[in-house]
Amino acid sequence: MIRTIKTEVVTKQVREMCIEANYYLSPDMNDALKKAAGEEKSGLGTKILNQLLDNLSIAADEMIPICQDTGMAVLFLEIGQDVHFEGMPIEDAVNEGVRRGYEEGFLRKSVVGDPLLRENTKDNTPAVIHYSIVPGDKVKITMAPKGFGSENMSRIFMLKPADGIEGVKQSVLTAVRDAGPNACPPMVIGVGIGGTFEKCAVLAKKALTRPVGVSSDIPYIRDLEQELLAKINGLGIGPGGLGGTTTALAVSINTYPTHIAGLPVAVNICCHVNRHVVREI
Repeated sequence: MIRTIKTEVVTKQVREMCIEANYYLSPDMNDALKKAAGEEKSGLGTKILNQLLDNLSIAADEMIPICQDTGMAVLFLEIGQDVHFEGMPIEDAVNEGVRRGYEEGFLRKSVVGDPLLRENTKDNTPAVIHYSIVPGDKVKITMAPKGFGSENMSRIFMLKPADGIEGVKQSVLTAVRDAGPNACPPMVIGVGIGGTFEKCAVLAKKALTRPVGVSSDIPYIRDLEQELLAKINGLGIGPGGLGGTTTALAVSINTYPTHIAGLPVAVNICCHVNRHVVREI
C-alpha cells in the first residue's frame, strides 16, 4: 500500500539533524572517546583525549558547534518503494532543510558553488545526497556533516586483483600514515572495497556512519577490521598527532562485488567527532 509523505516533513527533519549532528556528539562516539581516554598509554595522549571530551561537553551545554568546520552536508536517503512524496521535489526539500539548519543553527557555511571560481553559496547548499530504494513504506535519513581536514586526507587505490588482501591492508595503512596529524586524530576509518572507482568511495563514506563498536557481519572482514585497527594504533600517531596508542577509534569496512580485472579500495578518513545522526520517517 502506498504511503504519502509530505516533503516538508523531510525538510523539518533534515533541518533538525543538521543542528543536532553539529552540536552533540553521537552516543557511540562519546563512549568510544571515553574508553580511549581510559586506555591510552601516553600521558600527553590521555590529556588530549580528556581535553577533547571537555570540549564536546561544553559544546553540548552551550549549544555551540563541536568543531568550527561544520562540514559539507552528506546525506543517505533510504526510501521505501511504497513511499510517494508530495510537495516540492525531494532533492529541493533536503537542500531546504540543510539551508534552514545551517542558517538557523548559526553553523559555518563552507560550500562554494563552483569548485574553481570559489564563490560561497552562503547557506551550505547544495548537499551531497545518496539515494537508495528499499522495501517498505518508510524513509531512513542518515545525516553526516563532513569536515575537510579529514576529507582531504582520504584516498582511492585502484589495485590489481593480485594485490589481494595484503594490498588492501597496505593501502589503508598508507592512507592513515600519510594523513598523520592532519585528520585530527583519533580518527575513524571508513573503507570501501570492490565495485567501481566511484562505488568504493560511497561504500567507504557509508562505512563511517556505522556505529563505533558494530563490526561487519562477514567474519573475515570483521577480523580485517580488528587487525587494521591494531596496526593503525601501532603507528604511534596518537591523539592530536602528538604520539600515543590511540590513532583510530574504529575501522569499518564495506564490500561490494567487482570486476574480474580490478580491486578498487577507498579509504575515507574522519576526525574524532565523526558526526552522524539517523532518523526514520
